[in-house]
Amino acid sequence: MAIKKSQLYTKLWQACDELRGGMDASQYKDYVLVVLFIKYISDRAKNGDADLYIDLPEGCTFDDLVALKGRPDIGERMNVILARIGEANEQLADTITNADFADEQKLGKGKDLVETVSNLIAVFQDKDLDLSNNRAADDDLIGDAYEYLMKNFATQSGKSKGQFYTPGEVSRVMARVVNIAEDRRPMISIYDMTCGSGSLLIRAAAESGRPYDQIAIEGQELDLATIGMAKMSMVIHGIDDAELKHGNTLSDPQHKTDDTHLKTFDYAFANPPFSVKGWMKGAQENDPFGRWGHGEGVAPVPPPKCGDYAFLLHMITSLKSNGKAAIILPHGVLFRGNAEGEIRKR
Repeated sequence: MAIKKSQLYTKLWQACDELRGGMDASQYKDYVLVVLFIKYISDRAKNGDADLYIDLPEGCTFDDLVALKGRPDIGERMNVILARIGEANEQLADTITNADFADEQKLGKGKDLVETVSNLIAVFQDKDLDLSNNRAADDDLIGDAYEYLMKNFATQSGKSKGQFYTPGEVSRVMARVVNIAEDRRPMISIYDMTCGSGSLLIRAAAESGRPYDQIAIEGQELDLATIGMAKMSMVIHGIDDAELKHGNTLSDPQHKTDDTHLKTFDYAFANPPFSVKGWMKGAQENDPFGRWGHGEGVAPVPPPKCGDYAFLLHMITSLKSNGKAAIILPHGVLFRGNAEGEIRKR
């Protein structure tokens, strides 16, 4: 029987309590969610789940984490287990090791580190916390746990919640606005230029009502830790071929066909950071991809102190001729003048 969300949320906050004092609240997720991830895939593997799209090497299960409790080298051994999981699963290679369980600055020194990591594992050791029956669908327990924690961490750290996730209700509305469920083509592509934890992509894919092997899912994210969460969330949802890349979308777009053409998609969704200042840092005023700059038919350069229209122009350039998109932007894009007013006219 699947456990209730309220049960898991209680456990997640207990885990957060074990980490308090040594790091910013926004960093808790890096440790809590990776242990939750291993617990989830271990429970499903133990239950013989044929739909588990991940290779869990011998000696790398949650039970193996439990066996480390109290050992003086628990941090180093945790890091080894994470590295082995990354080596066995290419899509997680550069992300599952973001949390350093031997970091004395964040977790304490000597016995303090041993106790902190041991207690963190113990929180998820509860016999009533069996995740093998919780399937990752649009409204799954694990996906909502990611969002729940990221929402609260963002609030505590004073950062924009949109930097971490897009609420499920908003994601579904965006998918319905572009009518993705009515698309009858055998294969479609969806893209998020600022994918965060991947929630918008996952919910849009679910709203399409088609199997994931009929959707090419791609995205880019600036924050390395956040894209690590997105990759783990994709695995949890049974999406093993999503092309999620790290980098600055405006100055260094990763989804391109060559040095002057962006890759184009059937659908694009995004909840980019609002009114980014200094977005031109690293970007070129005369954009090689034709998103903005000089030349006939090219839109003006968006204001250097406000990146809203830069994201919008990138999205438009990333669409196929018959593509559809939905984006969340602040109200100012509807009435600000100068370059932004000219872009609106075009």
